[in-house]
Amino acid sequence: GRGNATLGAPELARRLQLPRATVFRMLNTLESMGFLQRAEGGNDYRLGLSVLRLGFEFLSSMDLTELGQPVIARLCEAIRFPCNIVVRDGRYIVYVAKVTPPTPLTSSVRVGTRLPAHATLLGRILLADLSLPELRALYPEEQLEGHSPNTPRTVVELFDLVQSDRERGHVAGAGFYESSISTIAAPVRDHSGRVIAALGVTLASAQIDLERQTELVPRVCAAATELSELLNYRPQSSAQVLSITSRRAGGGHA
Repeated sequence: GRGNATLGAPELARRLQLPRATVFRMLNTLESMGFLQRAEGGNDYRLGLSVLRLGFEFLSSMDLTELGQPVIARLCEAIRFPCNIVVRDGRYIVYVAKVTPPTPLTSSVRVGTRLPAHATLLGRILLADLSLPELRALYPEEQLEGHSPNTPRTVVELFDLVQSDRERGHVAGAGFYESSISTIAAPVRDHSGRVIAALGVTLASAQIDLERQTELVPRVCAAATELSELLNYRPQSSAQVLSITSRRAGGGHA
């Protein structure tokens, strides 16, 4: 982790509660496979490149990233703003795909970056399927950690925001996590109708003017819908629901 970039065998043995001889054998094996490498000085170990390769192989094996990368690449080419796909891992969002146009805009966010779900617009999209009891189980604390003046302070406040986002079908806002960054995002659903990802656009601006928002929101929603359809999401139309309800009420007769 970031707090322990390197660790030695004695410390690992203590943390894992394993004999040092066992830990030395494990370290030698992992070093030979490239998952660990010796740090300067030769006594401690740091993560090796095989860990990175394993992570990218995992991401590339996901239908979401394989199918989503071309979608956000086309969107990025059309609008000339960075486009991202994120998923939720517990209380965090994780960036799994990113396309950036050749512009001076730089971002600290890259594939693998983790941010708190409750404090980001993308995270609010990913919390859309959770009920209030489920949100309370995820955030049992009375006060949520603040990251900006816009961060919701309680689970109820977060739930109300998430429900408004769900009804709207997208989010568009400025300065929710970082004061100088604006985000427009929409949900990506799988074959079951579950929200499994958020597709978003990042703007280096403290405000989104109405004209730009009117232009970008339909594009972002269309890209999210395209990716959802590639993942076999098929929304039921109101006509289909009415037809099913009518058949049930009529005992199944046409």
